[in-house]
Amino acid sequence: MNAELIAVGTELLMGQISNTNAQYLSQRMAEIGIAVYHHAVVGDNLERAQKVLGIAKQRGADVIILCGGLGPTEDDLTRQVVASFLGKNLILSDEIVEHIRSFYTYRGREMPENNKQQALVIEGATVLDNPRGTAPGQYIEADGVHYFLLPGPPAELKGMYQEQVLPILQRVQGEAKQVFASRYLHTFNIGESALVLKIKDIIDAQSNPTVAPYASEAGCTIRLTASSANEAEARALIAPVESAIRERIGHYVYGVDDETLPVKPGLLLRERGERMVTAESCTGGLIGQLLTDIPNCSDYFYGSIVAYDNTIKEKVLGVDSQVLREHGAVSAQTAKQMAEGARKVMGVEWAISVTGIAGPGGGTAEKPVGLVYIGVAGPGGTTVGEHRLFGDRSQVRLRAARTALHSLIERIQNER
Repeated sequence: MNAELIAVGTELLMGQISNTNAQYLSQRMAEIGIAVYHHAVVGDNLERAQKVLGIAKQRGADVIILCGGLGPTEDDLTRQVVASFLGKNLILSDEIVEHIRSFYTYRGREMPENNKQQALVIEGATVLDNPRGTAPGQYIEADGVHYFLLPGPPAELKGMYQEQVLPILQRVQGEAKQVFASRYLHTFNIGESALVLKIKDIIDAQSNPTVAPYASEAGCTIRLTASSANEAEARALIAPVESAIRERIGHYVYGVDDETLPVKPGLLLRERGERMVTAESCTGGLIGQLLTDIPNCSDYFYGSIVAYDNTIKEKVLGVDSQVLREHGAVSAQTAKQMAEGARKVMGVEWAISVTGIAGPGGGTAEKPVGLVYIGVAGPGGTTVGEHRLFGDRSQVRLRAARTALHSLIERIQNER
């Protein structure tokens, strides 16, 4: 089966909110073997929304999910769009009216009359209860196509999908159900074009599983996706292709699936029973932020020292003032002493340091904007790497933070 997702709301087209529902639904549907072929966003306009719905049907979608446009205002038109498209009437449900009224009564308020619009049900549709809000969803099948109308607020949509949409989808799939399984190989220090050249024959020969490389700020990822009757069979199809790819580029792969740059250090450190700190200059605590975004990071992350000014580098981290005078704050020598000082002061096994020129000013011919030194101090000694990063200030800082995390991952893995 294949599906299309249609997000309804002018606020999406104006950039006022992000379409996170599409990401969530695509992930959940892939888990049960339904391929999402298209995403669409349309404003609160009856004619345009009907055209988008018609295109989805013409393309052969088995499932069409519309998100949003189920509110109580005049521009909430999703019910009218689908009813008109299917040639169905809208019928007022007294039961839903009373549910909405009780929602307001519980909060000590009177229900506005326009909320009755949310109780209009497409003739022949199944109502999908919404205990998290006032807008119920709806499900109707017509001409072999399964239509779902879901509320726009993510918390309401997610609950409704899991509790009511998912069982319906599993039922209509029946014996034809296919399961999709994916494997993600995360790489660093190799560009997308170079990566593709190394595995071009594998990409060209793909069928099941499919092989899809894509780039992001965090590096390049290769997604392997297979379909079969069950997950075990799908993963068995992926395994030999993954092995062939690793033979070519294995040294660039630092993690798989959820093992992203901020996550991987914690997995390695927790396994070893070790802890780490950061000493940050140009990144200003950004590495610490990436690490503390991960739940339970206190198991291995001790803290950060933001040594932006040289005074902090000297008095807290113990960087030699002569090193600063002779080599400057942005130097391999300073990065080395920052990492070693942080490790000593905090009494942990690992420390990473970053010092560089994020720009837009401050660069020279000898030390241009984007020059960054990253130090890693650990049980086996200290290493320092020189990096030439590009982009604006925010990009240089973020790339420096991610490069520092990758440098730590490499060191820990090499000292196993």
